[in-house]
Amino acid sequence: MSFPQRRLRRLRRSAALRRLVAQTRLSVDDLVAPLFIRQGITEPQPISSLPGVCQHTLDSLRAEVATLVELGVPACILFGIPEHKDSVGSQAWDPQGIVQVALRHLRQAFGTKIVLMADLCVDEYTDHGHCGVVDANGEVDNDQTLELYAKAAVAQARAGADVIAPSGMMDGQVGAIRQALDGAGFAQIPILAYSAKYASAMYGPFRDAVGVTISGGGDRKAYQQDFHNSREAMEEIRLDLAEGADMVMIKPAMTYLDIISQARTAVDVPLAAYHVSGEYAMLKAASANGWIDGELAAVETLTAIKRAGADFILTYLAAEVAHYLNQQETKAGDNQ
Repeated sequence: MSFPQRRLRRLRRSAALRRLVAQTRLSVDDLVAPLFIRQGITEPQPISSLPGVCQHTLDSLRAEVATLVELGVPACILFGIPEHKDSVGSQAWDPQGIVQVALRHLRQAFGTKIVLMADLCVDEYTDHGHCGVVDANGEVDNDQTLELYAKAAVAQARAGADVIAPSGMMDGQVGAIRQALDGAGFAQIPILAYSAKYASAMYGPFRDAVGVTISGGGDRKAYQQDFHNSREAMEEIRLDLAEGADMVMIKPAMTYLDIISQARTAVDVPLAAYHVSGEYAMLKAASANGWIDGELAAVETLTAIKRAGADFILTYLAAEVAHYLNQQETKAGDNQ
């Protein structure tokens, strides 16, 4: 065995040595928990395709966020499911819309103990399932949609959002939102842009969670990115930053580690990755069948996303991985 080979093996001999020389460290501080809040229910509703995840009532949402705060998870992001939908998704900016109500509720309960992010799109709120206004030809009207996004951003900021996260992939959405926030006195509110959001097959369980079906069997390939391409992702990121984004996101994560790596090289702003519903569901299904160690696979998966260059990760695994990481830290402290 050569000297370099022996050196590498020597550095793997114990858990303490491996910790000492680890190049990438996954921390509770790296996690953001996506949470669903549904209007008009009295009990949390489990989501069958997302084991362990539910549609929350206000009370159960508060309890879930209390757990996240106790675990040290620094942020959550809210997605709303309204009782009533319409052609423009008006509940997205209504002061009594479910996300705005939830933001006020959580801000009152937790103050600044956790960062409250608000996803900004209208697909959960429209009766056709698209991310914007649909014209007479059945296509999304980009510029008219920007007006709706601007109203929703201001409504979320007024309700107490710390971060506005536009996910609709409309051209110019970041600029429109930045202008609206600044004009309404919310220049301090940062924007986390879903800059490289791909038209992916990995979103199925999420659409179950928010009750979205695109009318006429349509899709979002005209405004989300083509999964065959990578260079345009960098262009989308540059455009969003030029319009005023403070942070950018790659979505999905595991099947786009190359995009995360490229983005990390290209920009210096905080970089997020969304470990999406389908990626989570696959891990859970394999674990439930006894094919993998679910706990270790979860940590390995999120570590890979961070190793690729993400600064923080939106993941449905946030609470359970935070619990695991806290246990490991406690064990390490006990051994000192």
